[in-house]
Amino acid sequence: MIIRFSLYGFLKNLRFFDAFLILALRERGMDFLGIGGLIAVREIASNLSQIPSGALADTIGRRRCMIVSMAGYVVSYIVLGLAANTWLLVLAMICYGTADSFRDGTHKALIYSWLRSQGREGERTKIYGYTRSWSKVGSAISSLIAAALVIMAGDFSTIFLFSAIPAVLNLINVATYPALLDEEIIRGGGLRETWRNMTDGFREVVGKSTMRRLIVDSVAVEGGYTVVKDYLQVVVQSFAVAMPVQLALNGDQRTAVLCGFAYAGLHLLSSWASRRAHRFEEYTGGTELAVARIYQITAVMMILLAISLFCNLGWLAMLVFIVLGVLQNIWRPIHIGRFDRDGSEKRAATLLSIESQASSLSAALWAPLIGWMIDHLKGGMEILPLTALWPVALVGLPLGIGLIVRPIRKS
Repeated sequence: MIIRFSLYGFLKNLRFFDAFLILALRERGMDFLGIGGLIAVREIASNLSQIPSGALADTIGRRRCMIVSMAGYVVSYIVLGLAANTWLLVLAMICYGTADSFRDGTHKALIYSWLRSQGREGERTKIYGYTRSWSKVGSAISSLIAAALVIMAGDFSTIFLFSAIPAVLNLINVATYPALLDEEIIRGGGLRETWRNMTDGFREVVGKSTMRRLIVDSVAVEGGYTVVKDYLQVVVQSFAVAMPVQLALNGDQRTAVLCGFAYAGLHLLSSWASRRAHRFEEYTGGTELAVARIYQITAVMMILLAISLFCNLGWLAMLVFIVLGVLQNIWRPIHIGRFDRDGSEKRAATLLSIESQASSLSAALWAPLIGWMIDHLKGGMEILPLTALWPVALVGLPLGIGLIVRPIRKS
């Protein structure tokens, strides 16, 4: 099953538009406020369906909810590729966010349930890190394929349609997972049992200090990164346009090549980091000490990001984006294992959905705010200066607050 779980992550991350999402939307004439609004729509759609989807997964079957998720991605990518107006883009983002909510937390719960059935609970960080590393390999390959597709097609939008192909293959993959993965959690209670799972999950998060702390950590470390990571595209584009080499390629083609290689490198490093997250956990002396160390390094990187952008140091900004991506992929396997450690197994998908909802809500608040600030700093300039991007580092503010108020546990 580890191979199947890894294949899921690999195919899921063959989203060829990931390295070009902002650029593809800019190509359609959208400003940064509009792009931030679309990202907010995606996150709000995910937010509204996040907890119900987790509770539903814990009631009717996690594998079944994964099938719904993959189908939602297929619809979203096709609409994104064919959309002729903003309202269709909004519809596509709603499908995207809803699909995210039905898989985010659900597949992790499937992995942890399988590990528990095999008596391998102690390998949470190692196994999840391994499967996540294959997701990042998929992202790296996706970036290179996407660059080639942009050069051949001559625009960014076509890559949305190509992204539907691996989504269909993943739909087949999860649909053929063994049905026994659902046997322990299907209770046949329908909507009443779903509602009970949802309310019990909320009570567990609100009533247990350990769970509340995990949610706060998710918001502080991941909530803003969801928004920040895509701005690497804009930094890379500013380099590509100014490059005195590759004169045989136009601006978009140079951007595609540079973005493709930049994201491929980032994802390969992230794959390496994810696979070694358990070693970082051991080296720092335990789960909570590892979490504290990542908190500290990420906060420093956010400060450095603000300085590099404000001072127009694009090369340094690119380096910081890469370091942040690597940190996220050390953080995620360690952090998600804490939910399985401290939470109830029978509500695993529900609890992880609450975690994802908190992060999505944070991203929904940050995205339009940052977009508005960038548009304001850009003014009437046709070419976006790097100095106008410094507001993206504001998402690091919760990290600073967290460092001040959170105690460090030893285990």
